[in-house]
This record gives sequence, structure tokens and C-alpha cells, in this order.
Amino acid sequence: MYKKTIYLVGLFFIATSCISQSANDDELNNNSITLSGNIGFPQDGLILIEEITLDGKLKPKDTIVLNDDYTYSKQVVVEQAGIYRINYYGKQFVNVILDKDDVVIRVDGNSRNGFVEISGSRDHKMLDEYQALMNNFQTSEEVQALNARFIKARDAGDEIAIKAIQGEYQVLEAKNIQKLIEKIDLMGTSLAVLQVINSIDKNSNFDIYQKVADKFIEEGKENNPFARGFIDEVNSLKKLAIGSMAPDIVLPNPDGEIVKLSSLRGKYVLVDFWAKWCKPCRAENPNVVKAYHKFKDKGFEIYGVSLDRKKEDWVQAIKQDGLTWTHVSDLKFWQSEAAALYNVKSIPFSLLIDKEGRIIAKNLRGQALHTKLAEVLGQ
Repeated sequence: MYKKTIYLVGLFFIATSCISQSANDDELNNNSITLSGNIGFPQDGLILIEEITLDGKLKPKDTIVLNDDYTYSKQVVVEQAGIYRINYYGKQFVNVILDKDDVVIRVDGNSRNGFVEISGSRDHKMLDEYQALMNNFQTSEEVQALNARFIKARDAGDEIAIKAIQGEYQVLEAKNIQKLIEKIDLMGTSLAVLQVINSIDKNSNFDIYQKVADKFIEEGKENNPFARGFIDEVNSLKKLAIGSMAPDIVLPNPDGEIVKLSSLRGKYVLVDFWAKWCKPCRAENPNVVKAYHKFKDKGFEIYGVSLDRKKEDWVQAIKQDGLTWTHVSDLKFWQSEAAALYNVKSIPFSLLIDKEGRIIAKNLRGQALHTKLAEVLGQ
């Protein structure tokens, strides 16, 4: 899957000085937590506390002075829950959620992949429990047995066995996702929940996303930048939730003629975002072609929206892949008006809409597309 880059992550901040935010005694008493720990192998230089903003930038917050016994303790003013990076001499970097708990961080201090232990934080306890849940699933006897069978089937080129094994895995994965959803429900409005919830599909579990967003609003935390970003995303997703009316798209076809998505009302329509340069899209195209020819005479149409930049690339891929359905594009790449309207952050991305223009499914690929079309149109 090709993804549009949204945030800059893993930024390396180099500084010769750090701004220490001053605070009066009242601020320290009401809004401060203690950040402490020890360093196994101290280096020359500074220990920096850097706040990570919503767009992934680093904002200098404070500095830490190491004690002679390699321990440290620092009062840090935290006006609202946030995500911070502790920069140990430019050698080791630890991201940490700071909110209302005192936090203890023990590190090596001399390697990016060195030892890290975070304790005292309820947020990180939640993240540890989430990680344990995912690790236990992947290392379970059932999943390991499926992996062994999959490798054997793959080496033998047994496509039927491979699909059957993938189906069994999806059943196990769904059960594990349900456990994760139950855990999310207990996390409240911690920033940790915003990291964990991204592990579940937002389209098939939109109700969970909505529930978490509502909790932040109910508890008056909607102005936290990370909560605000999440709530805005949920509101955007709501417009494209299953059961919602698909926004109309008005774009030109390869001949320059304007073709509205709404002009296809009366048919079941797959709105398919793709591009010539997107290998996963091209790999899925033969399956979409097969579905089109199987169901086109039963009231099925495809409205392909290309994120290409050059018309010649777009037209060439249509011809090469035998895509004989409706195509539109403004050739604006990720700046496509349709992509913005549908909140498309990665491709392939598709929605199936009914005769009235209502969204009934998302991202149906492989056999799932054929199964859904057979359900709504009949074999």
C-alpha cells in the first residue's frame, strides 16, 4: 500500500543550547511531574527534553543535569498531556507520554537501540499491555502453526491452501482485535489510547473511534492538540462511514469530458482510487477486471479516480490493464480534489456504493469484492 506522508517522525534535533521554561511555585505544584531515572553509560553533552508537536516537529522544553551517581531527577511543568522525546546526548532517544504521573526512565544512554525501561506512567503501562497482547497473539501456537502451513503451501505453489490458511488467520486475528477493543474501552482518555487505536481498522470499527472521540469531548479534553487531531479525523471519517451518502465527485475523463459520480446513480458503483505508479493498485487490477466483467451486466459500474500526474501515464495504464470502465482524474497526485474529499491517505482505496449513492462497503479486495457483489447483485 502506498501512503501519503502526513507527519515527520524520528526527527533528529541538534542544539547548542536549550530553552528552559521558567515556572513559579504555583505552576510547579499544580502542573508539574517528576521525571527521573538513571543512565548506564553517560556521554559528553546535554540531556534534552523536547516536546513533539502534532506535526512531528520538536520543541525544546528543558534540560536535565546528571548527578554524580548517574541518576537524575527533574521537575517538569506539564500543562496538558503531551508526547515528549528525551534526547540523551544525541546518542539515544526515548519517546514518552507525560501527563499527571511521575515517570522513571532508565536507559543505556549510548546507543539508539540501547536498553530502555519506563515505569510509573499509567499511559506506558497501557502501551506495555497492548504490546504484550499483540506479541502473545503472534507467538501463539495457533498462529505459529498457521505460519508453518503457509510456508509449506507457498513453497508448493498451492494457491487454494494459501487462501484457506489466510482465511483461518483472519478469524484468529478478528478474535484478537476484539480483545484489543475491550482493552481500548478501559483506557479512557489517555493519549496512549490514540496510539493503540490505530492498530484496528477505522472503517470496520468506526463506532469504536467515535466512542473514544466522544469520551475526550465529554471529559473536556478536546482542546489537547492530539485529541483535537483525532476528533477531527473521526469527524472526517464520519462523512464516509458505512451508511453515509458518498460525496459527489466532478472530474474530467481522459477525453476532457466532465463525469459526475452521481451520474451513475441506479447502479452499484465501486469508487476506486488508484494510479499507474502504485504497484499494489496494479496488482489488484486483474481481480477488479474479473469482477467488472462478471457483474457489469447486473447493474455494476466502476468509477476509477487516478492520482497520476501525467495524462499519458494514466491513459497508458488504463490500456495496459484493460480497465474498460469510467475513469476520471485532475492529475494532481496527492493534491487531487477527490482524494481530499474522501480523505484518501493511501492507495489502493475503494468504496462500494449502492444505487442511491450510499456507502455500503470499503476496501474490498480479492475474493471479498466478488463475495459482496454476489450478495447485493446475485450470482
